[in-house]
Amino acid sequence: METTSELLLINSAQGGDTDAFNELALYYQDLLYRIALRITRDECVAQDAVQESMIHAFRHIKSFRGGNFKSWLARVTVNASYDELRRGKRHIGIPLELFTNEGDEVESPEWMGDPAIGPEESAEASELQKAIHSCIKTLIPDYRLMVILVDMEGMSYEEAAYVAHVPVGTVKSRLARARMQIRHSLQSYRNLLPSAYQVDMMPSVS
Repeated sequence: METTSELLLINSAQGGDTDAFNELALYYQDLLYRIALRITRDECVAQDAVQESMIHAFRHIKSFRGGNFKSWLARVTVNASYDELRRGKRHIGIPLELFTNEGDEVESPEWMGDPAIGPEESAEASELQKAIHSCIKTLIPDYRLMVILVDMEGMSYEEAAYVAHVPVGTVKSRLARARMQIRHSLQSYRNLLPSAYQVDMMPSVS
């Protein structure tokens, strides 16, 4: 969505225009659902979280003072997802296979494989993707959220920091530790791992 169009819709929604807000919601609903699903590991709970986040966002959209609207919505969705988990006492994690609202499988993000990989390596690459998902499930929630936001959804450090309510340095630190844990768990796949998971580098900020 173009910035100008988004700003016009936001301004209209802040004035009480439900159609404008619904257009924004439709544009971002897939992103928000993926985030909620990766946190809750339950399609119904993820749908509830997105619904609650949309209600909250509409009621509080006047509090949005500019900046990155996508990050603002993502922050609301992350909070709603954890609220749903606390209410239902479900375990936090990431599913091995992700689905959209229509039930279609979500394509693996670019960081999880090499698009130039040959047919003879495709089976090994598929096994690697499953192994990565399994490793991500074992990460503590703070680390796992950084992988979801930065490595899976492609957010910048600044966007992830805003969504997670933490400094940028903390995002880098947690992401580095998460990548290190994944790398150590997948030594047998080391040559196939994305470059970010092959370099031993960790910021000093915790």
